[in-house]
Amino acid sequence: MVPLLLVLLLALILFGAGFALKILWWIAIIVLVVWVLGFLVRPTGGGGRRGRWYRW
Repeated sequence: MVPLLLVLLLALILFGAGFALKILWWIAIIVLVVWVLGFLVRPTGGGGRRGRWYRW
């Protein structure tokens, strides 16, 4: 009975980790798209130059 519970617990942990990793990949892709769009549509600064869209 204990080995069966351990296998079921391991399967549950791996399923949860797989689902969480898939969500993290989607979040990473969305952040990458927003980052690239931020560089493409950044406002023009003084003198016609393109300025930074972030404040670092």
